Amino acid sequence: MSWRSDHICIELIAGSRKPSNVCWAFILFLGSLGFLLVGTSSYLGRNFIPFFPSQQIIFFPQGIVMSFYGIAGLFISSYLWCTISWNVGSGYDRFDIKEGIVCIFRWGFPGKNRRIFLRFLMKDIQSIRIEVKEGIYARRVLYMEIRGQGSIPLTRTDENLTLREIEQKAAELAYFLRVPIEVF
Repeated sequence: MSWRSDHICIELIAGSRKPSNVCWAFILFLGSLGFLLVGTSSYLGRNFIPFFPSQQIIFFPQGIVMSFYGIAGLFISSYLWCTISWNVGSGYDRFDIKEGIVCIFRWGFPGKNRRIFLRFLMKDIQSIRIEVKEGIYARRVLYMEIRGQGSIPLTRTDENLTLREIEQKAAELAYFLRVPIEVF
């Protein structure tokens, strides 16, 4: 989602609060809870899951392993729920031609450096770079090259934009900023 006028361009960046992340966190939570219940059922000899007879699972070694998987899954699930609630990775990119300033803001993990705020002069922008890696793990990322400071990613690495979408996004931004496009 973006907003554009003659002098200002604001691109909103989606963070961890995506339906797919919520779905995976929920599935992982339920699965790990099931593993933990089956492991606990085998230890206590009681059936906590009615449709799964726990008498078939011997506590040592199957019950211990299932309990371990359940606890590990709950830790990973709680990590995912925390990143979703903190909305890690969300923010905005603001390009202001009138003032000649580029502002990049992202939310990180809680702590002293939770707010990530970068500010550059527009005259220091060297180019907009598209990095394309095809194959099993296809990756298409849009970068902004800053003189003397390196590359700054403008899109998420897991955004999975098509080649046409990333080219269009790069062309619009390069035209707005009046800088060239580089392709790698």
